Amino acid sequence: MATIHLLDDDTAVTNACAFLLESLGYDVKCWTQGADFLAQASLYQAGVVLLDMRMPVLDGQGVHDALRQCGSTLAVVFLTGHGDVPMAVEQMKRGAVDFLQKPVSVKPLLAALERALTVSSAAVARREIILCYQQLTPKERELASLVAKGFMNREIAEAMNIAVRTVEVHRARVMEKMQAGSLAELIRRFEKMASPETRIRTTYEP
Repeated sequence: MATIHLLDDDTAVTNACAFLLESLGYDVKCWTQGADFLAQASLYQAGVVLLDMRMPVLDGQGVHDALRQCGSTLAVVFLTGHGDVPMAVEQMKRGAVDFLQKPVSVKPLLAALERALTVSSAAVARREIILCYQQLTPKERELASLVAKGFMNREIAEAMNIAVRTVEVHRARVMEKMQAGSLAELIRRFEKMASPETRIRTTYEP
């Protein structure tokens, strides 16, 4: 089950949000320190961080940057009383799903969370595919690329200077490691792995 992480040094805010979201069926965890959240939370699950901007020690931007640098699949929604348009634009460029101002009404908050959960779920799926891809040997990756381009076994054998039987063996291993039951599924997995629409931006851009 996806988790909504509430990160704000104002416990009155986190308690109020937690009460609302839990009453609507969300799994919620509250945090008051960015460092504690980064050290203790599961950062590679489906979920959302509802994040304040101004906090002591490690502020919201610092937490957001740390999540991006480690490739977290959690989506970020800022909820802050200290924000302006340039700040919102900057954080959206860095990959935040939304930037909300306190106080916020229920409808836009829930809409932002649902969008963020969709983004996070896609990022989790993409990460799982990448982990599968990382199991491939260099030869298997080369072969997989040719398979995805539509090359037949004999064409792959000629391109890689190996026997057709060897191609068949490697191809079977690629399908198994990529957890693909068909060529169409393998191609879809490669497309998801490469598509910017299925990822949370994790490249650090200061």
